[in-house]
Amino acid sequence: MSGRRAVERCDLLGGGRFSDAPDFLFRPYLGPAHKAAVSQLTNWMEEAGMSVRLDPVGTLIGRYEGTGPGALLIASHIDSVKDAGRYDGPLGIMLGIECVAALAGRRLPFAVEVAAFGDEEGSRFPAAMLGSRSMAGLAKHGDLEIAGLEEALTGWGLSRARFLDARRDPSTLIGYLEAHIEQGPVLEADGLALGVVTAIAAQKRYGVTMTGTAGHAGTNSMALRRDALTAAAEAVLAIERIGRDGPPDLVATVGRMEVLPGAPNVVPGEVRFSIDVRAGTIAVRDPAAEAILAALGDIAESRGVGLDIRQLHDLPPAPCDPAMMARLEKSLAAIGQPVRRLVSGAGHDAMAFAGITPMAMLFLRCKGGISHNPAESVTAEDADLAFRAMLDFLDTLAEDFDG
Repeated sequence: MSGRRAVERCDLLGGGRFSDAPDFLFRPYLGPAHKAAVSQLTNWMEEAGMSVRLDPVGTLIGRYEGTGPGALLIASHIDSVKDAGRYDGPLGIMLGIECVAALAGRRLPFAVEVAAFGDEEGSRFPAAMLGSRSMAGLAKHGDLEIAGLEEALTGWGLSRARFLDARRDPSTLIGYLEAHIEQGPVLEADGLALGVVTAIAAQKRYGVTMTGTAGHAGTNSMALRRDALTAAAEAVLAIERIGRDGPPDLVATVGRMEVLPGAPNVVPGEVRFSIDVRAGTIAVRDPAAEAILAALGDIAESRGVGLDIRQLHDLPPAPCDPAMMARLEKSLAAIGQPVRRLVSGAGHDAMAFAGITPMAMLFLRCKGGISHNPAESVTAEDADLAFRAMLDFLDTLAEDFDG
């Protein structure tokens, strides 16, 4: 039982049958690699003494019974982006399994559940956090009208009709804890292995389509063109400018773009792209998002192209529970680690639970702050410190637990 073994298990899941791509790690929701990972995690959970089940969304849940009915949920995600690193998501699950294994049959006054969500990244379907949002009761029927989702669920013996049955009664939970790599450079810059998250930033995500007129590249006069790509390029620069001009916690990103028809000798007639706007507060995020949308409207009008904008996500900031944070900080101090608080600019499954149960997050240092990249790296020593802190967290929570 150790953080080292948690890292080794993440490494094992880093390729082969645990990836749907032969040359890099890609584990999308409800794909073959996801199923293989669930099978392997089932074995590890059962070895640690947990009973295991799959919920209607495809979330794997291992339960280690306590002497009382309530449960502490330790969770993260098992899916990945394309060409991913090995630790974003899986490390938090492995550390949870290690904590249960370390109990070695000792029962706490509450159960411990370790959950592996299958769709945090949204790398297969145009939605994210379907597993955690469904468990938290935040998913709606309209969220499930996604092409291909029903077929994917059927392949797992699941059904979209029962998707919302994954909702968890909040009264059965005593809290939520997620360990995750920082995905940023702050801890490394400060020379620290671990950090306590204070809140997860608010996010808005949009899908944008700019529509011009496709035409022959050799015969369309530059002055008369309605080029969707040049309009989109100006839009991207405007998005960057607004993001840079805001407070330090504001970020704005275009991460995906599709150019149609995509021929070298055709003026682009349509461009589709994403916008991701994040900040620590809604008061910063929303004015920036409004400024971006206004700028896109001006660009479309001046260039004579059509503009369609769809809001895909609106995730409020998720503050961590003060009492849970304080307990986690005491656990860091108990293992001789300084306490560093920081905001998460990245979204996590923990966001879904902030409104229904006390929530806390523990960050681990990652080399260079690199994530969503094969260069993603953590040390076994840092992971072992996280394991020790989480185990102390469980023990002190049990000591103070009043049901």
